[in-house]
Amino acid sequence: MSLTRTRAGAPARLALLAALLAAPVFAQAAAETAPGPTFNAGGSDLVPVEPRAMSVPQAAILGVVEGVTEYLPVSSTGHLTIVQDLLGLWATPEEKSASDAYAICIQAGAILAVLLIYRQRIKGMVRGIIGRDPDGLRLLGALVLAFIPAAFFGLFLEARIKHYLYGIWPVAAAWLVGGIFILAVLARRGTREGTNLEGLTWRAALLVGLAQVIALWPGVSRSLATIAAGLFVGLTLSAAVEFSFLLGLLTLGAATIYEGLRLGPEIVRTFGWVSPVTGLVVAAAAAFIAVRWMVEYLRTRSLAIFGWYRIAVALLVGVLVLTGILKA
Repeated sequence: MSLTRTRAGAPARLALLAALLAAPVFAQAAAETAPGPTFNAGGSDLVPVEPRAMSVPQAAILGVVEGVTEYLPVSSTGHLTIVQDLLGLWATPEEKSASDAYAICIQAGAILAVLLIYRQRIKGMVRGIIGRDPDGLRLLGALVLAFIPAAFFGLFLEARIKHYLYGIWPVAAAWLVGGIFILAVLARRGTREGTNLEGLTWRAALLVGLAQVIALWPGVSRSLATIAAGLFVGLTLSAAVEFSFLLGLLTLGAATIYEGLRLGPEIVRTFGWVSPVTGLVVAAAAAFIAVRWMVEYLRTRSLAIFGWYRIAVALLVGVLVLTGILKA
């Protein structure tokens, strides 16, 4: 790796870390300036008229957070959980339900970005379906096999996961443990030794899919779990990253469709449609930039930067809770 390349990459790394670490600060500022709920007097009590709507700036913040963190091994769900709290989008039970659903549906923006970046791979899989690309059909089969475990467990454990794990401390703990795991284990592994996607076996694909189940815990990161599993089954780092991103198309796409059909009307009723659509568009743009950056960055470097980031953000969240800015 040349000295010129190292210096050129430093600003990008610093900019990414600054943007991610500053997200809670901007979220808190947006929450302080956003209009609060209105009330009618009813005897001695104050009765809320209606939930506070999500503003366009708030939606844009969520879009940036989702787009930047969805495919990086830092957990988009964990980040969105923290930022939603800071933005005050959980003021009522209706808002919390709609906000949690939107945190899943906004993944559609990140999905669009990956569809564009990996369009050639996707075309190969489509050709494979019609019998014109055996490698594409094999890759599609491996992705479907890897998708099944998370779909099965996610469907049956959804309520328990949301009840017990969608909280500040579970997310912070997952960030911290994941960061230590990256630095202690993954950063020490070679970045280019191993096989490419064409050499991925059915057994290896299933193991990656089983690892994805661990990421149902918010803060673990679907990308981290699947990239790590890809490395352990013998893929190169670039191949593990690509398989993780392509697997995300199925996993995130299924979750988005499921949640959209189930709670889409509630999202629109609570937040309108302008702000949610704004968030989707911003998420697509942010994800496109983040994915392109990560793919290029990992061509010559390890995952260590993400380990340090996860530890730093876990400690930051702990400080925010202890100072009362976040409520555990």
